[in-house]
Amino acid sequence: MQLIVTAYPKSSKNELKQLDKTTFKAKITAAPEKGKANESLIKLLSKHFKTAKSNITIKTGETSHKKIIEIAL
Repeated sequence: MQLIVTAYPKSSKNELKQLDKTTFKAKITAAPEKGKANESLIKLLSKHFKTAKSNITIKTGETSHKKIIEIAL
């Protein structure tokens, strides 16, 4: 499954909001330094989809707000 996620690092809380079937908005408290925000995003998605973090991959956008995420279910 592929998702389009717009990430907002350095937010006040961790929150995932579904905009449509494959588009999400993610607020993340971690700063975008040394991959910390991406790690937090993967953790947030793993909780939402009830899957292991190892099943989630950032395909594109590792240094961008817009990301394409691949989830192996």
